Amino acid sequence: MNLASFSFLAFIAATIVAFHLSASIGYRRFVLTSANIVFIASYVDSLEQVLPLLGFLLVGYASLQLVYLQRTAIALAASIAVVLLVYVFLKRFSFVESFAQLPFPYLIVGISYILFRLLHLMVDASSGDLPYRIRPLAFFRYTCNFLCFVSGPIQRYEDFANMDGVEVVPLDATSVYVAFSRIVSGYLKFVVIAAAANYIFINFTPQLAASLSLAKICLVYAVCAAAYTAYLYFNFSGYMDIVIGVGMLFGQILPENFDKPFSARSFLEFWQRWHMTLSEWFKLYVFNPFLMFLMTHFTSPGLTAYLGVLAFFVTFLIMGVWHGTTLVFVIYGLLMGAGASINKLWQIFCVNKFGKKRYGSISRKAGYVYFARGLTFSYFAIALTCLWKPELPQFLDLSRQLGVSGICGAFALLAGGFALAVLILDTAWTWIRSKAGVAKALLDKMAIRNMWLAGRILAILIISSLFNASPDFVYKAF
Repeated sequence: MNLASFSFLAFIAATIVAFHLSASIGYRRFVLTSANIVFIASYVDSLEQVLPLLGFLLVGYASLQLVYLQRTAIALAASIAVVLLVYVFLKRFSFVESFAQLPFPYLIVGISYILFRLLHLMVDASSGDLPYRIRPLAFFRYTCNFLCFVSGPIQRYEDFANMDGVEVVPLDATSVYVAFSRIVSGYLKFVVIAAAANYIFINFTPQLAASLSLAKICLVYAVCAAAYTAYLYFNFSGYMDIVIGVGMLFGQILPENFDKPFSARSFLEFWQRWHMTLSEWFKLYVFNPFLMFLMTHFTSPGLTAYLGVLAFFVTFLIMGVWHGTTLVFVIYGLLMGAGASINKLWQIFCVNKFGKKRYGSISRKAGYVYFARGLTFSYFAIALTCLWKPELPQFLDLSRQLGVSGICGAFALLAGGFALAVLILDTAWTWIRSKAGVAKALLDKMAIRNMWLAGRILAILIISSLFNASPDFVYKAF
């Protein structure tokens, strides 16, 4: 289902109504289980297309039971290895194309996020953090929750279990307004802003194939990179707003996935604000264990900071490679790892050079802040080229056409342009906030709030009609 389609809206409305027909927890869990099945079925045309996904779930559940029975490092490692092998086989990574593949198209949407949930369950079960066994239907509702199925957010099982078909879901005027406001904000991002950014992107991208001067190709590439970054952010964060808002109507408080990422002053801070549940998952299950392993084997205090650099590089490399199945995503992973490592090395250098207090003072100065925000955005936007040029020949052709001069020129344009833009926006926003007392008082009145909500819905309908169709959810491809 496309989020902007009538079928998705009808599905959500019908599920909400059915959910609230009874306060019985058993009944509500039945509704949620059925909704998951219907949602998954909307992506397939025949039963065989969903069989590999069912097989993956069965392997995952069997592996989880093995971990419960044998809470040893060997059982955990064997279970993780089996699940990863099945995942790599089903995801059709380019480096395993020479091996046997299933001879028919099948559903892979959601499989990456199911993998995260499976690994989380197995690791926590092995460590004792998840002491009780999960029943099959609860396992299915968690791993295939239709709100999080396509692309997260990545929710911990303990949090999900506490809200799985809850008996009491408060639906007073305020809570319903908050939920609908969040949903409408998501559609405003998804249907209007992301679609506009995508329109710019698809109209500028063909110009990269033309014979252009260095100055013009720098400008065109910078516009494409900035437009795609805006498209990805508003598409993805809009999707999150929608599912988080819908979740409120089911009594499910889903974790936030974005926290103003483009206000980040460094690459590492950026990843604390962008796709936060993914970053947190990698921190818990990759970065922390790997760093502890390194510190156990390399005990010199002087190496500690540099071991952190290595752990950041490996973690971000894996995170980048996870996004896709071609060799270009290995490049993306290397760029992510390099960005995190360089950022960490810069912090180490500045602390050693100036001391923590003086470095902290320097990093809070306005000039440094906007310069750092510009560099962070520019680096991320250029790295995202791997996502819109995912095949190696296309990626190499663009790289050759740009050359070092073109890439550096575009990097400077993106960094400078973004720094100037956010300086202007921040100044304007500060002024608006100083005048916002009257507006806030008005919005506190229910009638005015509902008019504001209706106005945004009307804006979505009017502006979206200018585009032939709303873009699909881009992140499900990763």
